[in-house]
Amino acid sequence: MTYCFYICVCLCLVIFQTTIMPHISLFNNFYDLLIPFIIYLGLFRHAREGILFVLVLGFLMDNLSGGTFGLYLTTYFWLFIVVKLVIEYLYARNNILLLFIVAAGVLMENIIFIASVFMSGSDSLFLAITIRSVIFQILWAGCTGFFFITFLNYIHMKLEKWFNGLIAEKS
Repeated sequence: MTYCFYICVCLCLVIFQTTIMPHISLFNNFYDLLIPFIIYLGLFRHAREGILFVLVLGFLMDNLSGGTFGLYLTTYFWLFIVVKLVIEYLYARNNILLLFIVAAGVLMENIIFIASVFMSGSDSLFLAITIRSVIFQILWAGCTGFFFITFLNYIHMKLEKWFNGLIAEKS
């Protein structure tokens, strides 16, 4: 049941992000929607449950993006690991943590992306445009990240409760 939920969420997010969002001007500087999902996996699920989907999502996004192969895979993997390390010291259901962790994840993804561009050689005009975009992405993440993670957790818990109820009825 849990894996079916993950597959459905991943497919919906990837399809929405790659086909619908580019055509809505409000979302020009919106962040990667898979970041809240990866953070959700890191915060609320076991590592053995989440790592497979993090790797598959990274591979899928690398193939869809057309950019340097392994960039999304590396970003998602390290984001998942960092979230797992953070919850060793902080309470995962802390609302203040949820407010800032998606913005920190967006910042981390952008730092990795910018570093990879500079390693390949770039001009300074790129940096000015990118910093403006990163600031908007962090603001979007600060405003919406908490709601994405809370919504994912709520839906997952409801589906698990419903599915467990179905199993209890059958037996």
